[in-house]
Amino acid sequence: MTIDIVMPQLGESVTEGTISRWLKKPGDLVEEYEPICEVETDKVNTEIPSLFSGTMDQIFAEEGQTVAVGEVICQMQTSQENVSSKVEAKESAKQTNQDTKEQTDVVSMKHRYSPAVLRLAEENQIELSSLTGSGKGGRITRKDVLRAVENKEKQVPIEQPKSHSSSFSEKTQIQKEQPIVLGDDKVVPVSSIRRTIAERMVKSKTEIPHAWTMMEADVSGLVSLRNKYKEDFAANGIPLTFMPFFIKATVDTLREFPYVNSVWAEDNIILKKDINISVAIAANEALYVPVIHQAEEKNIFGIARSLQQLIHKTRTGNLSIADTKGGTFTVNNTGSFGSIASQPIINQPQVAILSFESIVKKPVVIDDMIAIRQRMNLCLSLDHRVLDGLTAGQFLARVKERLESYQANTPL
Repeated sequence: MTIDIVMPQLGESVTEGTISRWLKKPGDLVEEYEPICEVETDKVNTEIPSLFSGTMDQIFAEEGQTVAVGEVICQMQTSQENVSSKVEAKESAKQTNQDTKEQTDVVSMKHRYSPAVLRLAEENQIELSSLTGSGKGGRITRKDVLRAVENKEKQVPIEQPKSHSSSFSEKTQIQKEQPIVLGDDKVVPVSSIRRTIAERMVKSKTEIPHAWTMMEADVSGLVSLRNKYKEDFAANGIPLTFMPFFIKATVDTLREFPYVNSVWAEDNIILKKDINISVAIAANEALYVPVIHQAEEKNIFGIARSLQQLIHKTRTGNLSIADTKGGTFTVNNTGSFGSIASQPIINQPQVAILSFESIVKKPVVIDDMIAIRQRMNLCLSLDHRVLDGLTAGQFLARVKERLESYQANTPL
């Protein structure tokens, strides 16, 4: 029998996913729970497993295509005994509801298109009713809209030179709407992850009144402490970077300043019970922010182990939805790239983000004498709706104090 495989719900707020790679092709045998494709969402990359054994029949969603949750992505052939009556009934009811909806819902055309198709059409002013769909049952796909956009751009007449009376603002607007692509220029399509990052950053900057503060810390003792223990950690398979110490100092300070570990909720400020640290990790030209949950219950070794696991998952594309949910405060190790100062953008709905910059040897005056010390900057961005300069300053000063308290003989 033929079974439709649909794009699953991959998170509470996830409405669509992009097929990044098919792991099976038509004619391939598929075992129960074996992955059939990789899907990229705005939160995570994941594999979609088959719920039964069978043979891949048809593939309806191409690699790179964004598909709405519930939309059919492929079909499989399976024997009757390989499908439970519960799954069969569920799939049958889903298909029946979809067929009924497409037959009766003619007035509201939006219900016949996926969110990705609607968004792309609106951005490029494409009339969907004028297109011929290449998808199953004549459904309009993202590829159809992109083809229409390409044809529309070919039909745009060459802009004739305007008179000198044209205003500068008019010329600027034309340049923004029609960017020039030269022969050797490379046009790179915006991935769903990059688009989501852009949308979230714009939303954060436009909705949150950002404020910034920075302090310099002397971490000479911390450098000695880390050098003392890094071989012991490595023997246990855990690389000891400076980040676990940064996170530990932050977590202990968040206990003292609960408003920094809170969420803005319009008429309320929600003080979060758990301290879940979001960690910015760059991988594959994108930025991921997985979470160390209940970090207040972990020591330096526990934080280092959790951090290493998240880094490995991120860079191998194996982050789960659970790995990215529930963060209450974000830290960013921009110092690993050589940065000495930054103004990070707040990770909504959190109210602050802390960047740790490069550790640099500097000459400083101590007791009227010049000494060479290991120094670093701590850069805090804060939501001025929730936090003011006093609280932010006190919070950052305590993080600094904790980092400076580490010495070569500090027990871990």
